[in-house]
Amino acid sequence: MEETRLQLPAGLGGQFEVFVNGVRQQEGIDFRRDGDELVFSRRLAREGRLGFWRWLSLFLGVAGTYRQNDSVDLIYEAGGRRHVAALPLQGD
Repeated sequence: MEETRLQLPAGLGGQFEVFVNGVRQQEGIDFRRDGDELVFSRRLAREGRLGFWRWLSLFLGVAGTYRQNDSVDLIYEAGGRRHVAALPLQGD
């Protein structure tokens, strides 16, 4: 089974929320924390850059893009303020 590991921001405490594609994830079910990393038991990836021909086909309306394009957001408190961090995935 392929897994995805994402680096957490430095100094992150124990309380945070994780969202994948806007859907809240539950620790122990959807991911686990391993030190300073989040570990998902599935592959998460970004689409990456579009090549010329794919961009042209999108522009002309000939084809769409159907590649995997996940986003992982982390909401946490630091210094008495609420922060949102977008965690980088492969292709970023």
